This record gives sequence, C-alpha cells and structure tokens, in this order.
Amino acid sequence: MMLSGDENIVDVNFVVFWRIQDATKYLFNIQNPDVTVKEVAESAMREVVGQSDIQPLLTGARQKTEQAVQKRMQNVLNQYGTGVHVDQVQMQKVDPPSQVIDAFRDVQAARADLERLQNEAQTYANRVVPDARGRAAQILQVAEGYKEQAVAEAKGQSARFIKVYDEYNKAKDVTRQRIYLETMERVLGNSQKLVYDGGPSGSSIVPYLPLNELSPPRPAQPATGQQQSGGAR
Repeated sequence: MMLSGDENIVDVNFVVFWRIQDATKYLFNIQNPDVTVKEVAESAMREVVGQSDIQPLLTGARQKTEQAVQKRMQNVLNQYGTGVHVDQVQMQKVDPPSQVIDAFRDVQAARADLERLQNEAQTYANRVVPDARGRAAQILQVAEGYKEQAVAEAKGQSARFIKVYDEYNKAKDVTRQRIYLETMERVLGNSQKLVYDGGPSGSSIVPYLPLNELSPPRPAQPATGQQQSGGAR
C-alpha cells in the first residue's frame, strides 16, 4: 500500500530483475543483500509513487514509473557498493484498495464518459460552427445585395423625380396636364369606361364605344393572277 501524490492510496505489486555484477562487493560490502535490494526497491517505488497522481499510475504512466524506479534503485545500490545491477522493474498490478475499488472504477467510468461527451461536443461544434458561419456570411451577402439594390432604386427614383420636378418648373401647366393624362391612361387603360355627357338624368350616362375594336378587319386582297382566256361563240 502506497500513498500517491494526490493523497490516494494505491496497491502496487511489482517485480525487480537484478543480477550480481561484482561478487566481491556483493558478498563483503553489505549484509543480507537480497533484503537490501528488496527494501531499496520498495523505498524507490514509494518515492516515485508519492510524486505522481494516481490516474497516470493506473493508465499510461507505468513505463515512465518503472524507468524512474530502476534509476533510483541503481543510484542507491551503487552508493552502498552492493555490486548489484538492476536490469528491469516491472509493475504487475496497480489498483486502489479492494475496499474502494468499485467506487474508484465508477469514478473512472464517469471520467471516461466525461471525456467522450466532451469529444462528441467538440466534434459537433467543429461541424456546426463552420456551417453557421457560412450561413451567416451568405445572409450578409444577400443583405448587402439587397441594400445595394434598394439604394440604387432609391437613387434612380429620386433622380427621376428631380428631372420631373425640373421640367415641371419650366412649364408647370403643360407638365401638370401631361402627368394627369399619363396617370388617367394608366388607371383607365384596363377598366370598363362610361361616358357622361352632362345631362340631368341618368340616361345621360352611356357606355364608351371602342370604335377601334368594333371596326371589322379589312378583307385580304386577292392575289393577282393571269386571266383565263376564252373565245366567244
């Protein structure tokens, strides 16, 4: 049982592969070399675990932890002059205590769900945001085109009004009469027309007679051809 850097208890099982490099130092410099190697290994592992958070230890930081423990062990054993060379440190099992392992797994599952939902949200944002920006740009372009069209039409109408007003100032009576006639022609062009001759009774109102529509069309002229010749008897 070891305490991690974020104050969580973790159960670590690991194996150390080592060999005797110098038999003289191994036999005469230290007492109980096997126990010494085991205690140095446990001390180095506690030091490395105490400087790490529990989540990396449970997931992707095992190799880094193994290398750090191997380096610390070798430094300490060299200082003791043990004549031992550490070949490899291998972490076999790293779990929370059995009393809380179910709750810890629930926390891990919740974190995995959180990361998955965040990734899905980011993917959705990466898809929707450019689409929304494109639509916004399209709307702005349409609005800009409508603005230019409306401004151009307004300028044209104002220029036309100014020209009409200038002509009106030159000959007010004639221009007024022309505008009146053009307006009446546009209003009455497609409507049924009645003529009132000014009499007192309602019989003075007569329909307008469109002579140009009642006049029959001219017959087509026969094609000129050669006269038939014949002898008289």
